Amino acid sequence: MSERLACRVLGQHRSTQRKLPRGRVDEDALTADIVALASQYGRYGYRRIAAMLRDAGWAVNVKRVERIWRREGLKVLQEQPKKGRLVVSRRVV
Repeated sequence: MSERLACRVLGQHRSTQRKLPRGRVDEDALTADIVALASQYGRYGYRRIAAMLRDAGWAVNVKRVERIWRREGLKVLQEQPKKGRLVVSRRVV
């Protein structure tokens, strides 16, 4: 089957079959920094991590950080419930 016919049947452009996706040079270093910040600040989400990366000098936007965040399977830790104490208030009369 020809490339032209296969792409027409699948409904995708032929250029997607010829060009290899190029990764960015700094992707591994950025991923390591995101994982390090997420493990250090467990209650921070990807938006705040993106802001911290921008403050640290990275030129990233939120969409790129979210893509890496989801690819690495990171999640925001749920807040643990406080251990409640049973306090009985008694009125002394």
